[in-house]
Amino acid sequence: MRQLRDGNYWSPYLAGAFAGLVLVLSVFMTGNYFGASTSFARSAGLIEQIFSAERVARIEYFTKTTPKIDWQWMFVIGILIGSFIAAKISGTYKAQTIPDMWQEKFGSNVALRGTVAFIGGTVAMFGARLADG
Repeated sequence: MRQLRDGNYWSPYLAGAFAGLVLVLSVFMTGNYFGASTSFARSAGLIEQIFSAERVARIEYFTKTTPKIDWQWMFVIGILIGSFIAAKISGTYKAQTIPDMWQEKFGSNVALRGTVAFIGGTVAMFGARLADG
């Protein structure tokens, strides 16, 4: 491990190798690739079912796959929990609304950061769903 700032970080090569191993084991054991974009679509369907199950039933996407909590959804939750634990253990956790790199380049406007992050996330999610991923 190398020392950066106050905490210890894993080698990106080692972390990448472990992620690749987990992917191979996932395919070998379950026949499924891991991913995240489907979980976001299913989460939206689950939330919308609270308000109008009939409407969700009429959406073409959800006629093929029912919105549900499955292994992929739990994988995304695991990423969130695991990253939080890793940041706490390494001593690098820092709650902040504007990352240092963004603030150096664009300033400290939280609304601008939120808007750009939302647009970027929307474009990335649209691309992932377009690629059926």
